[in-house]
Amino acid sequence: MERENRWKTYTAQQLESLGRLCEDYKDTLSRCKTEREFAAEAVSRAERAGFRDLRKIVENGETLKAGDKVYAVWMKKTVVLYVIGRKPLEEGMRILGAHIDSPRLDLKQHPLYEDTELAFLDTHYYGGIKKYQWTTIPLAIHGVVAKKDGSVVKVNVGEDASDPVFCVSDLLIHLSKDQMGKTLAEAIEGENLDVLVGSKPLTEGRQKEDADGGKKETKDLVKQQILNILKDKYGMEEEDFLSAELEIVPAGPARDLGLDRSMVAAYGQDDRVCAFTSLDAILRSENPEYTSCCLLTDKEEIGSVGATGAHSHFFENATAELMDRCGQYSELKLRRCLSACRMLSSDVSAAYDPLYGSAYEKKNSAYFGKGIVYNKYTGARGKSGSNDANAEYFGWVRKVMDDADVAFQTAELGKVDVGGGGTIAYISAAYAMNVVDAGVAVLNMHAPMEVTSKADIFEARNAYMAFLKA
Repeated sequence: MERENRWKTYTAQQLESLGRLCEDYKDTLSRCKTEREFAAEAVSRAERAGFRDLRKIVENGETLKAGDKVYAVWMKKTVVLYVIGRKPLEEGMRILGAHIDSPRLDLKQHPLYEDTELAFLDTHYYGGIKKYQWTTIPLAIHGVVAKKDGSVVKVNVGEDASDPVFCVSDLLIHLSKDQMGKTLAEAIEGENLDVLVGSKPLTEGRQKEDADGGKKETKDLVKQQILNILKDKYGMEEEDFLSAELEIVPAGPARDLGLDRSMVAAYGQDDRVCAFTSLDAILRSENPEYTSCCLLTDKEEIGSVGATGAHSHFFENATAELMDRCGQYSELKLRRCLSACRMLSSDVSAAYDPLYGSAYEKKNSAYFGKGIVYNKYTGARGKSGSNDANAEYFGWVRKVMDDADVAFQTAELGKVDVGGGGTIAYISAAYAMNVVDAGVAVLNMHAPMEVTSKADIFEARNAYMAFLKA
């Protein structure tokens, strides 16, 4: 069952389409490094493609019909899009579900401090990372600051060529004998992933009035300099950190990788490579037989928890509103709809890396250039935490892919007992719907720079389009 490398089969026209898609993808990755940024991008693209805000349709008492396109967004971090099909909704939908959060460093609520005339931002890492990979690389700050007056200020520093960047320092090799003797997991501690942001003390306005009206020297002059910069640029006080969501991410754009430019190197491809291709697929959906749906969720990297994670009722609530506007809602029909859905959990898989071949089982691994990857089950060791799609459903999926001439492969996430991972598949499967994991193979998964094959990106988008039409 050897799968052919798809690069060998492409026509000139297909290569041109592949190139356009991947250039768009790189541009999107470069601009959208947080879940908020990707959600906003999804809404912007949806509106340009004729999708309307479901919330406004509900408020205006409008009705919906087959062919209509709508979206709903929640807390600016999770989005669902629908193209209403000709079949009644209680007969189910075709769902693509991806997550738009990625591993990163988050600022603590009291982050800014000074030590030996160096200013740092204290962080708490988000998701599964190898901590040593985040030292000595250029970093950027993305996010928002919500003030007490209700205003929200966007922050994005480190991406423009004229911007400064930031970094987490590491111990020089000359003094690292003890550090080098530790395991990789212990060499860099989580509490030491603090971001260096300044070293120049304040020289003007160094004195301030005390309670008695006298003058006293301001302490922590480097920290005060940073606070003055934040005040000037964002109107921000130190206490505004309490209601800020500021994320530390690798700085710089997505790039072609390889002399043949066959790969994409970028931060956040888990899982924005599947989110982007799923979004592109539904934006191309027109008058489907079954309602097309694309769900883009937050918080997958920490268990899909919270109001914007897949465990929340946002998707169920939005689908209920959709059915109501179509004149098809009842609690029973909603339950029938959800259980009749067919879903691809659009999430990445591990690409085989010959440099670390001992972690993989070759005949059940994913390879660059061989198409979208289906993981019948994920989980860890004894399939713990897995959805494990049933055979009949995957037989149907295989036919859909073959009929559309889409390259696909199947894989597991490494050798049994070596490790494992999970997706949102088991959460959606709780509605009793058919779900299987389907995504792009990734090298360096969860690292600051992940790598994918352009051929696999193209095949994934085509697979998602074929699935929505099936």
